Amino acid sequence: MLPVRRVLTAFAMVLAAAFPQAAAAQSRECSIAEQSLFVRDVMSEIYLWYQQIPALDPTTFPSPADYLEAIRYRPIDRTFSYITSRAANDALFSSSQYVGFGLSTTLEGDRFRVTQVFPGGAAAEAGLERGDSFVMINGRLVSDLLSTGEIGNAFGPAEAGVTADIVFQRGEATLRGRMIKREVVIPTVSHTQVINLGGRRVGYIFFRNFVEPSIAALDEAFAHLQREHVTELVLDLRYNGGGLVNVAQHLGGLIGGTLTNGQVFAEYAHNDRNTFRNRTLRFAATEQSLTLNRVFAITTQASASASELVINALKPFLPVVVVGERTYGKPVGQYAINFCDKVLAPVSFALRNANGEGDFFGGLPPDCAAADDLDHQIGNPAEASLREAMVFMETGSCSPARFPRLGRSTGGPPRRQGWSTLVGAD
Repeated sequence: MLPVRRVLTAFAMVLAAAFPQAAAAQSRECSIAEQSLFVRDVMSEIYLWYQQIPALDPTTFPSPADYLEAIRYRPIDRTFSYITSRAANDALFSSSQYVGFGLSTTLEGDRFRVTQVFPGGAAAEAGLERGDSFVMINGRLVSDLLSTGEIGNAFGPAEAGVTADIVFQRGEATLRGRMIKREVVIPTVSHTQVINLGGRRVGYIFFRNFVEPSIAALDEAFAHLQREHVTELVLDLRYNGGGLVNVAQHLGGLIGGTLTNGQVFAEYAHNDRNTFRNRTLRFAATEQSLTLNRVFAITTQASASASELVINALKPFLPVVVVGERTYGKPVGQYAINFCDKVLAPVSFALRNANGEGDFFGGLPPDCAAADDLDHQIGNPAEASLREAMVFMETGSCSPARFPRLGRSTGGPPRRQGWSTLVGAD
């Protein structure tokens, strides 16, 4: 995915039968007009800002997505609500899969750089690594693609078989490769390690997305850290755009353990037509839970939604030291509602912690600012954000000299929409 700010989504999945409109959609003809009418019906019922929807005729729009784009509450909901294909949505949340090259990228000034490469994908086979800079894509200079505003479409659509011939730079070396899009599995827990720091046992987890396979992966990672008797935890959420609320709740219990067991994790707040859906989620300790006095979270502007939810939920009960950049700012969630071959995900509720806090549309600020350091690999203790977390562990305060902010230019390619914004990858 291409930043400036990556809008990434959190979900609470519900059965379509929970909504009368969703059941009705099964009997409707799936014409464009009928699909747009269905979107109108659902949005007028469950949308958090339903009172702000303009009175537009859904049947005059070329697609239900165009209609949704026209009625969203833009002061806040710029891309949170969306429509995507049911197949793509199911693949991501059930199997952590998407169609792409298997990499994520960012703009760093005029450099188009690789932030992460997923094992088994085309990008890994082409030899790409974190920190590499693209020079040419399909015969066109990256500098030209940036100047014309075409960089956002440089890798083509998310369809199997799409090809990209690339030239990239690593240090002084110029390298070439070819990538072909196919199904890629995102490792939800991409990296786990233990670092010895002045007698402290520091556990480090790089967590990529909140999907169904994440629960088993998190349990395995936390069980490993438990066996290693860690006394500190760094949870790296720098590219984690969110996902399932129940996975966020599970992660909170793994971190909070007995300290938070049974306490309020989050409270749902729906619109005035759906107050009967309001409910409270609570932390639950598991046998893999750690016993910690605090936790460190590494964030960037790509950390959103369920990532922010975990941080916000833990704060009333133990210190959460946020290191890196201000998070995106998405304290709301969606229900995924099936219709025809699509999924509609309208913003349907706000989420607040035990103290009633949750209005952070401007993002959660870092306690210690640090760069997303692409010149070091994830998990390297010399990487700027991880290093800053360890400085705080040892000294109790942030570094006197702040690290320069490296990534995410103020201009650049447009944001993506739909499930692909959660993936944050090509």
